[in-house]
Amino acid sequence: MLTKIVRILLLFVCISSISRSLHAAKGDDQNTLFLACGSENGGTDEDERKWEPDAKYLISGDKSIISRPESQGPSSPSVVPYINARIFQSESSYNLPVKNQTTYILLRLHFNPSPYPNFNISNSYITVSAGKFTLLSNFSAFITAQAFSQSYIIKEYILTPVNSPTLEIKIKPFGNSPFAFINGIEMITSPDLFFGPDPTLVGFDVEFATAQQTISVKDNIMELLYRVNVGGQYIPPKNDSGGLMRSWYEDTPYVDGAALGVTMSSNMTIRYDDLPTYIAPLAVYESCRAMGYDSNLNLQYNLTWVFNVDPGFSYLVRFHWCDFTIDATRVNSLVFNVYINGQIAERDMDLIAFKNGKKAIPLEKDYVTHIIDDKSGKDKLWIAVHPSGTGTEFANALVNGIEIFKMNAGNTSLAGRNPAISDLMKKQQEVEQSKKEAPRPFADEEKSHSTSAIITGAAGGVAAFGVAAVLLIVAYKRKKRAAQGAEGTMSWLPIYGNSHSSSSKSASGRSCGSTTISSDAASNCRYFSLAEIKQATKNFDESYVIGVGGFGKVYKGVIDGDTKVAIKRSNPSSQQGVNEFQTEIEMLSKLRHRHLVSLIGFCEENNEMVLVYDHMAHGTLREHLYKGNKTILSWKQRLEICIGAARGLHYLHTGAKYTIIHRDVKSTNILLNDKWVAKVSDFGLSKTGPNMNQGHVTTVVKGSFGYLDPEYFRRQQLTEKSDVYSFGVVLFEVLCARPALNPNLSKEQVSLADWALACQRKGNLEDIIDPQLKGKINPECLKKFAQTAEKCLADNGIDRPSMGDVLWNLEYALQLEENPDGVASNCDATKNVDQEKAQVVDQHSLIAMHRNTLSLESDTGDNNTDDVFSQIVNQTGR
Repeated sequence: MLTKIVRILLLFVCISSISRSLHAAKGDDQNTLFLACGSENGGTDEDERKWEPDAKYLISGDKSIISRPESQGPSSPSVVPYINARIFQSESSYNLPVKNQTTYILLRLHFNPSPYPNFNISNSYITVSAGKFTLLSNFSAFITAQAFSQSYIIKEYILTPVNSPTLEIKIKPFGNSPFAFINGIEMITSPDLFFGPDPTLVGFDVEFATAQQTISVKDNIMELLYRVNVGGQYIPPKNDSGGLMRSWYEDTPYVDGAALGVTMSSNMTIRYDDLPTYIAPLAVYESCRAMGYDSNLNLQYNLTWVFNVDPGFSYLVRFHWCDFTIDATRVNSLVFNVYINGQIAERDMDLIAFKNGKKAIPLEKDYVTHIIDDKSGKDKLWIAVHPSGTGTEFANALVNGIEIFKMNAGNTSLAGRNPAISDLMKKQQEVEQSKKEAPRPFADEEKSHSTSAIITGAAGGVAAFGVAAVLLIVAYKRKKRAAQGAEGTMSWLPIYGNSHSSSSKSASGRSCGSTTISSDAASNCRYFSLAEIKQATKNFDESYVIGVGGFGKVYKGVIDGDTKVAIKRSNPSSQQGVNEFQTEIEMLSKLRHRHLVSLIGFCEENNEMVLVYDHMAHGTLREHLYKGNKTILSWKQRLEICIGAARGLHYLHTGAKYTIIHRDVKSTNILLNDKWVAKVSDFGLSKTGPNMNQGHVTTVVKGSFGYLDPEYFRRQQLTEKSDVYSFGVVLFEVLCARPALNPNLSKEQVSLADWALACQRKGNLEDIIDPQLKGKINPECLKKFAQTAEKCLADNGIDRPSMGDVLWNLEYALQLEENPDGVASNCDATKNVDQEKAQVVDQHSLIAMHRNTLSLESDTGDNNTDDVFSQIVNQTGR
């Protein structure tokens, strides 16, 4: 009996020891804090971080204001903490509790520079300090996001032990700036990430090197600039090691030149050995970018990465290595040199030798360099590897991960400059400004109004065309990189080229006020005078309002005597209005399809932007699900509506001249005509997709709360699979008759996508479906529908079906609902269609039937469906 007790006690001690070790690796949970600034309830983000309200930690900030991004500007990310902000009009402070005063702290600051009600975000310049250290000064989140083509900014810092029970974070407007703002604050206890020997100095001048051979990292606070998983995929915070919630991004945007090397993945078991697991997740060491398999070619170039940095600071560069290659099996078989800014950092790096002859063992190594602020524009940090050429067996080199930190190096400030707007963006702004200032060819009585339009445009014009300018810059830079062998990733196709400098009607297009419509678009739709629009809407009578959207109000109207139309009038305060107005016209004037809303015409006169559409008698899909619940739709009706919307989206993705990505698929953008035919609407955020060999469009994140593709949000790379994700949310919305986001529910139920997926995987989805549908859906049909929606919501776009596959599955679900026995027998009859020649005719009949059913040809009779329906012959992957 005593022996058993001893064994139990020993087991308890072991478990406690393991638990303490794991806890130490993760950091003290009680000293982990996620503050959703300006939020009253907090929330949980997609990385499973639980954010709490910030109010109780705010010790000064009586003049602070709680705000949310304007609904008119749908570019905001849809996750916590970016949907709320705290705005400060004077210096304010947070006191964050620090339980363990001897540990390091990871501090992250989150900024979402979207338009906020009554605040011009471009005027906000911010100073932030942590204790005695200045982290940001004269910082503009708006300029930074514009320059880097990002929709949100995260600033991450590593702070030395504070030796105090609290960490004070001060936030104040810089100089004469009217306000400062912040969306989120993270504070995470961190183990000592720099426990090894002092880093090697690279490229310091002789004077400094003589006086000081090393820099003590432990005495420096640092700002993370880059953390890349070289040769691998994005690693989200929830998959990081040690509970540090770090994001590891792809390295492709930073690879310099056309020689990208090759990416490789490990088929060996990676073992940390003596390296702490919190240094980096295993996924970093399980992939790499190497130079390639041709030794002769490898000797002719360097594998190089280029990063933008602030001059005048020292930088710590951390390399992560792990040699899992099959060829190099012993010491001196793969040896290479490492260069930082043209200076040799490590000569004859032999990964196997470093690990005493072992393979597949991770190694991290740190170097420090200094970027001199000599006003010469040296703001790049170059990293390169090259075979050493010392008679080794393989001429190759590889890297698994790179981290770059800015160091304060004895100063009390890490604040750098705001990124400069490129020459191309400046030129674009000058062109737009000159267009606003140019005299307009109107009668004298209209000149006074034109002057007022220019004055108002000067205040908000930069934001209105800023996104388009950023995209032009990205395209220009990447095209230039491809031509010159400089860094770059993917290119994108502009939306039917619609940038002109002319301010009058000409052969090239129609210019009206602040936008220019291409000649093709102008000839394909009707131009209305403002007088006609006012007559149709009784001078925009409020009783004629039938809806309100991000662009503005929608009015019912009558033109030409008895033709009912829907008239969408831009909200003048919407900073996205000009771009969305022009995009909608350019898109819809070229698209004609039974399941796309038809654009009749437009008007731009006296600073009004108006779009005229076919009238959709039954309004939005959402109205018939839960918002007003005008008509209770049967399950068959809902299926047919989903199929119609899927046909419209499938046509956009595959049937038009270019791949078109809608980018704002939701139940309010699916309209129903008098015969309950579904039509996809609102193309103001749409993008023409990339060359399909390239795979994505890199662009700022836009979309609607609750529907936004999390992969698009994380990586800012848009593909047609982003529409598929949003449509998956719509499918569950149709089934469950509840909003995509409902903040009044418990945290696990707020997001419909998360809640429906959880129920689907637990097998209790039927518990949350619309009570009006319970017991009225064929079980096999429900199973097929739910599986389709679940696949649409896969985390990674590559795992989601195409819209064509979604359409196929929904049609199959409808057949299961209408005639389950007939579908089953038909399915059995066609299982071996590829194996039995006798069924070839039946197969062609099936294709013909689907061409007719899907109605992908345009209303004008154009038919180009051969490529679109090649997938029907090969039914794999559905």
